[in-house]
Amino acid sequence: MSYLTSHRMPVFRAGGWPTIGPEQWRLKVDGLVDREREYDLSAIRALPQSEVDARLTSVSGFSLRARWQGVLWRDFVAQLELLPGASHATFTSQGGGYTTTVSLKDLDHPRVMLVLGVEDEPLEKDYGGPLRMLVPHLWGYKSAKWLESITLGERMLGGFWEDRGYTREGTIEPGVTLDLNTGERRAIRGGEVTEF
Repeated sequence: MSYLTSHRMPVFRAGGWPTIGPEQWRLKVDGLVDREREYDLSAIRALPQSEVDARLTSVSGFSLRARWQGVLWRDFVAQLELLPGASHATFTSQGGGYTTTVSLKDLDHPRVMLVLGVEDEPLEKDYGGPLRMLVPHLWGYKSAKWLESITLGERMLGGFWEDRGYTREGTIEPGVTLDLNTGERRAIRGGEVTEF
C-alpha cells in the first residue's frame, strides 16, 4: 500500500480522469516563452531532481506531510527563456478539464515542485501521476494533477475551482485542518502549514 493511500489521502477527480498512460504522456510548455517545448517522462527525469519535506493542505479540510520527489519549479523555469510580460503560469490537467493559474511570484518558493514521486514511490495515478504540481503554501487546488501543459501568461485567470467560487490566489487561510499523519484536528495560522 502506498504512502498516500495508507494515510487515507482523499482522491479528487475534478475535471475528469486521465485517459492515457505514462508512455503516451507529454508535458507542453507554451505561451510567453521563447519557443514551445514538449517533455516526455524521461526528459523530466533528466532535469535536476530534488526532494522536499512539505505539506499538501486542502481547502476541503485535511493536510498531509510527506517527502515529495521531483523537479523544483525554480530548476524547471531556469531552463526556459521567459518573454517580457510573463507573470503567471496556467496549469492544465490531461484532457483539459482542469486548469488553475498561479503567479510566478508564488511559484518562486523553495518547496514548489513538479512531483514525480512521494516517499520514494512513483506518484500514483489516483494522486496526479505521472506528474503533478506541489505548491505547499497555497490551497491544494493550486497543485494541479496529471499535468498536460504549462502556459506562461501575463495575468491571473480563473480555473476549475476558481470559477466555482474559490479564490484565484489560493492563499491558505487560518482555521482547522485534519492532519492525516496523526489523525488529529489541528489549528493552522494561514499560509504554508509548517507548525506540525
